[in-house]
Amino acid sequence: MNKKIELIDVSYVYGERTPFEITALKNVNLNIEAGSVTGIIGHTGSGKSTLVRLFNGLERPASGKVLLDGVDIWEKPKEIGKVRYRVGLVMQYPEYQLFEETVAADIAYGPKNMGLDADAVEERVKKYSALVGLSEEDLQKSPFELSGGQKRRAAIAGIMAMKPEVLVLDEPAAGLDPVGRNLIFDAIEEYRAVEGATVIIVSHSMEDMAARCDRVIVMSDGEVVADGTRDEVFSCADKLVSVGLDVPEITKLAELLASRGFDFGKTVYTVSDAADIICRALSGGGNE
Repeated sequence: MNKKIELIDVSYVYGERTPFEITALKNVNLNIEAGSVTGIIGHTGSGKSTLVRLFNGLERPASGKVLLDGVDIWEKPKEIGKVRYRVGLVMQYPEYQLFEETVAADIAYGPKNMGLDADAVEERVKKYSALVGLSEEDLQKSPFELSGGQKRRAAIAGIMAMKPEVLVLDEPAAGLDPVGRNLIFDAIEEYRAVEGATVIIVSHSMEDMAARCDRVIVMSDGEVVADGTRDEVFSCADKLVSVGLDVPEITKLAELLASRGFDFGKTVYTVSDAADIICRALSGGGNE
């Protein structure tokens, strides 16, 4: 496995050595494979948001190491800013961080800080705004004139415009309708395909994890309690329920149909998989 990010015995403590001390992560060990789409799931307070802030040095572990391409990101603390260009973090509700006069200026902010010349900055603004589905007209507007979904896409484009090797997104589709969710996730997938990037997605949505991720990491009480392919993790329904999660709703429906005589031939985790199997069955093509 080509490891892009590796955590070795990482712990993180809030309010260390105070009466309010809370251990958010406990001896976490994990590897993120280069070019993969990895989902991180867990109930509120499980440590998943703290975990992803360690990936680009927004937080520093109390103990243990965070490696990027095999190098400890804190080996040279004064150069941690370079890591943040390589590992782009889109925090939850990033639209609240928009602040420039125009959408174009907001997307340009990161590339400008990287020291790129005006032509290179303009090229990136055009490329990544188009990738997330924003028009040239949108670019000239104030960010506050955009819809909620457009603001979210503009904020994500601003991170993409720095061309990070690793794109980390904390609940990127939270609060969006199904159309908005698909626009966000399609843009993320296109970015990965075009740039060859590694993608890490934090989400509460089991459906999003099932449809979009190659691999799933489950967090509970600051620890990794499951780590494997989508099918490996989602097949352990009892373990997921024990940490406050569940399998996708379509999986439950498929199991109900199976109990009434419709054999899917395999465990179903996404709506598209279920639809394909049902359509084949109705057309006489049989099940897998």
